[in-house]
Parts: sequence; structure tokens; C-alpha cells
Amino acid sequence: MPLSHNHIRTTVETYLARHPHERVQLGGLLEALDRPADITNRSTFTGHVTCGAIVVDPLGRVLHVLHLASRRILAPGGHTEPADESLAGAALRELHEETGIPPQAVTPWPGYETVPFDIDIHDIDARPGKGEPGHQHFDLWFLFRLNTANEVPVVLQEEEVGGIEWRPVDRVTSPSLREKLLKLPLQTEPETANASALIYNDRGEYLLHLRDYFPGQIWEPGMWSLLGGGREPQDATLEHTVRRELAEEAGLDIADLTPFGTEEAKDDAGATVPIAIYAGRWNGHPRDLHLTEGVMLAWFAPADLHRLRIAPSTSDLVRRHAASRRPVGVSCTAPQGGAAPEEGRPPASPHGTVLNVIGVHLYLERPDGTVLLGLRHPDSTFAPSTWHVLAGHCEQESAITCLIREAQEEAGLHIQAQTVELVHVVHHIDKAGDQPRMGLFFRARTWSGEPELREPDKCTQWKFWDPAALPDDLVPYTRVAIAGIRAGRPYSETGWA
Repeated sequence: MPLSHNHIRTTVETYLARHPHERVQLGGLLEALDRPADITNRSTFTGHVTCGAIVVDPLGRVLHVLHLASRRILAPGGHTEPADESLAGAALRELHEETGIPPQAVTPWPGYETVPFDIDIHDIDARPGKGEPGHQHFDLWFLFRLNTANEVPVVLQEEEVGGIEWRPVDRVTSPSLREKLLKLPLQTEPETANASALIYNDRGEYLLHLRDYFPGQIWEPGMWSLLGGGREPQDATLEHTVRRELAEEAGLDIADLTPFGTEEAKDDAGATVPIAIYAGRWNGHPRDLHLTEGVMLAWFAPADLHRLRIAPSTSDLVRRHAASRRPVGVSCTAPQGGAAPEEGRPPASPHGTVLNVIGVHLYLERPDGTVLLGLRHPDSTFAPSTWHVLAGHCEQESAITCLIREAQEEAGLHIQAQTVELVHVVHHIDKAGDQPRMGLFFRARTWSGEPELREPDKCTQWKFWDPAALPDDLVPYTRVAIAGIRAGRPYSETGWA
């Protein structure tokens, strides 16, 4: 799925924390993040994101390519793709596609593992031949060091790239990049790259790992720490590093990991080690994980960290993240009849509470009564080769905002909030023990555009169906919801014993 606005906003805000004077000039990007239109989609002509790789070789030269479309010499880069797992990953993919240089041949520059080196906004001329109006690119540039002094084999993307050139820093074509690179000590040796996962749940607790007590053999023996480790040659990015470490150490897969920043720690020799921190939410139980290293995993509230043997830097990191998640304006005064929430801990959910996933669905009905359905891709994780209404999961947004975004992203349909009405709710579960889901079905009274395949990796066909003759291979709860809508029932349940 496309990179979320939340992932992009966190990345941009981390960059602005280092360059606060650039907030005004990046106002257009910040405003675009507040709009529902997907700014990772190259068809969003109000402005969209591109990612590039600044690659520095051991001689301090910077890689440039001749882009045939613009006839300009620039660093490698281009548009994001739905399969990209991170913005830095998109930059590495573009580097590989345009030059043939594999991600394993470069290393993120220390201190810039998750933070862009530069962000730039510039205008793109209209291309009438391709039906593209003038628009803006929001360029995020990530900094990498070439791992070898030897000549790297290059395989150019001939339809887009006309050649490569390694330029000294004072001849870098981008003025903003050139200015920042000239201030960078390019000849220093790269430091070891590490990545850790800051995993939290909806109760405001953090997952910590008790290390084995083997002094002299492991770092921070017998202390509570974050899961994570060092980058290995097969890791294209530090996000790959942290995902691999989570899988190897605990059999854990976190769907959405977001860069939180870069921390510094001291190793046993007293040297400073940079650690890229990725934050992600998980609501499982540690006993369900397969721990292969250390003694145990456990949840802890920030207010309880003082009771643990834990590095001050780790404790401070958890508290800062907890503070960043507390909504602005939330009072920490005591509720009537109870004690005040402890510092850093949001109010706990009542015992036994189970979070429900919110799915938003579009019931799009033509004047002739036919209803829009899409045929899901055969490789889809959910309901492959099955018909379903246009739908998506709520992110950090309202349900109607989600509906408008999904309609535009998936089918190129434009819907106004004032034309939307809730017509049915279905509370469903696949099987006992699965996470329950609440499906909200909205009708759009009017819309503009005709359905088009904007995400062919998810949907292979759009078609309007007679609701009295729906396809046999239809998602079961969708069939229940359509029947409920036609009967005027506001609510249905499926899958519950």
C-alpha cells in the first residue's frame, strides 16, 4: 500500500527539528499532508513526493545521472511506488533502477539513517503530450556512502538515464544539496549502523527485552532494552535491519514501523554508536512470541521504568515517545472518583477491552440502481479473486476523510464530504479469536469521475452490478451489508457465534 501521510509527516518533522529555519519554505509540503489527496501518487497534481539518493564515494565525489526527460544532470531519484516500504527505501530503489547499483553497495550516512539530508520543493513544467499539468515535486533526498573504492558496475535505465558522472562536491548541481554537503566532513569513516524498535500498545505500555547476563559477551548484559541490532550486508535499509532483527529475535512482524529519530549510545569501549529508532504499535502478548535471544519480553508503562535496570538513554527515549503520543490539551488531572494518570501513561482501557479495526466502504449506486464492485487481485492477502466494494482501513483520520482518500487513490473518484451519508454498519469477525472489525458503509449521493484502475496490484476490474444479481464470489459481509442497505436496516452482524 502507498506510504502513509503519517510516515511522511514524521519524517518531515524529524528533518525540521534539525532545520527549523526551513519550515516556512516547506509550507507547501506540510499543507499537502493535511489534504486527503495521496501525495505519494504521481497523478496528484496539487503536488507529490519524490525520493532521491545522494551517494558519496570514498573520494568524496557525488553520483549524478543525466535524466533524459528533463535533460538535466541530477542525483538519482524519482516517484514513489505502492510497494515501497519507506521513503529511504524508495530512494534506494530508484538508485538501483536508474544505475544498477544495488542497495547493498551503499550504507546510510551515520546520523541520516532515517532522516532526509535535504528536502526541496520545485515546480515541474506541464507536459501536454502526457496530459500532465504543471505541478510541484516535494523532493526528499537521503544520504548514502558507497561501500567500496573500486569501480562499481553500472547498468543504466536506458529509457530514462543517458549516463552517469561522479562530481566533486563543489560541482553538485542542486544549490541546497551543495551547501549542506560542503559543511559535511566527507572523509570520516562510516560508523556501525544499528536499528532498534520502540514497540508500544494501546494501553501506553512499551515492550522491553531483558538481555542475558553474560558480561563481556553482549552489550548491556542483564539490562532491559529495545529489540534490535546491527545492519548486515543483506539489509538494504535500516528498516530492513530492524524488521530482520524483530523476526530473528522474537518472530515478530510489525505492520507499520515509523522512523522516530536517531539516538546515540556508548559501547563497551566507550565509543559513540548511532542507533536508528523505529516506532510501531502492537497489541499482542509477549508469551505468544518465540524469543531466541535474551531472557524474556514484557510490557512496561513509562512510569514504571525507574524500577528497572535500564540505560538512562533508553528510559529517556521511551518517555519522550510517550509524551509525543499524548494528545495536545489532554488533562492529566484526576478523574472524578479516581487517581490522576501517572506521568507518561495515557488512561488505561477497561479490563477486557478489545480494539476493533475500522473499515470504511463506499456504496456507490448509479441512477439505474447498479452498484460498483471491484475484483480483487489474485495475489491479494484478503479475499483474492473476489468481488468487494471500494474500501480501506482508517488511519489517523476521520472515517469520511478516509472514504474520500480511498475513492481517489483506488479509483480516481472525487467525492465531497457533504454528499456522503452513512447507510449501514456491519460488525464482523472471521473466526473466533480474530480481531473484530467494524465496517462502515457510506453512500455518496454525487461524485465526479469514472472508476479507473489506480491500484492494479489490488484491484483488477471495476464493474457496476445489479444488486439483485450480485456475483457468487462476493465478500460475505459485503453481501450482508448490501442486503441490509436495500432493506433499510442500519446494522448487521456476521461471524459471531
